[in-house]
Amino acid sequence: MIFTPCSNGLALGLGGAPLGNLFTPIGEAQAQAVLAQAIAGGCRSFDTAPHYGNGLSELRFGLALRALDRDAFVLSTKVGRLLHPEAGAPRSQNGYVDALAFVQRWDYSAAGVRRSVEDSLQRLGLARLDIAYVHDCDALTHGTAYPQVLRQVLGEALPELRRMQREGLLRHVGLGVNDVRVCLDVLQQTELDCLLLAGRHTLIDHSALPELLPLCLRRGVRIALGGVFNSGILATGVRQPGALRFDYAHATQERVERVARVELLCERFAVGLRAAALQFPLAHPAVEVVMLGAQDPAHWIDAVAMLRQPIPEDFWDALRAQGLLPEAALAAGP
Repeated sequence: MIFTPCSNGLALGLGGAPLGNLFTPIGEAQAQAVLAQAIAGGCRSFDTAPHYGNGLSELRFGLALRALDRDAFVLSTKVGRLLHPEAGAPRSQNGYVDALAFVQRWDYSAAGVRRSVEDSLQRLGLARLDIAYVHDCDALTHGTAYPQVLRQVLGEALPELRRMQREGLLRHVGLGVNDVRVCLDVLQQTELDCLLLAGRHTLIDHSALPELLPLCLRRGVRIALGGVFNSGILATGVRQPGALRFDYAHATQERVERVARVELLCERFAVGLRAAALQFPLAHPAVEVVMLGAQDPAHWIDAVAMLRQPIPEDFWDALRAQGLLPEAALAAGP
């Protein structure tokens, strides 16, 4: 096991994108209240990244986590983007508002990866990481440059992270991505300890199930599953005006209709949509933890309640019968 479950036994961790002001500005007091609620609620797995508010999320996490016994929690951050100070940097960048005065530049070189880890440790105020993920090294992000990026990740970024692992600066190495293909491409050529995979094994996106999850199980690659709500639509459902967001964009009509059908079954079986979305990924034995992005302490409290909600086996059977879950998908449990 790489990730640490909550002290109450729930496989739930705190993701740091919202605390970097993703889409919505969050004041320092509220950000610290979210972290305090998660810690008080037993959270022991935390994820952040330089990308999240240009270092803002890392600063906020470090402030809260430095007060804890360092061996009592698992902390991950990411490499691949370096932050460069710029006085005139826009306050809103890459979906983050009120971001810090830096600009991001891609850098998967060995020197860039080492600098990224060292810079993150400075912002966090800690001496080591538990996990360093190579961030967003996929074709959707990099387009025609993807083959070059993949070569550099395999030839420089991952070997340098392994060197830092041997030096004691970090414990585990993985990818932090929203894409299945890059995980398969990397695993064809090297070993990984873990993945932070966002949005690809959810109630309405099963793209990791046929090939990647079985491969990870065979190879011992442990998975933290982010984006279980697909950035919104599985948290809100489809009946709230303006809430139809899927993977950071407006949901297609096909996605909306699929979620509407899931919601009808949730009503039929008295199952919360968020409960089903949080519990479904954890049924697969390759998935160790789900990472929740919370903007408010109430979001953490709600997630704990949703993970504890009993869900009858008949609900999962009904999803399969209507073609809303693949036959290979395992039923989740509370």
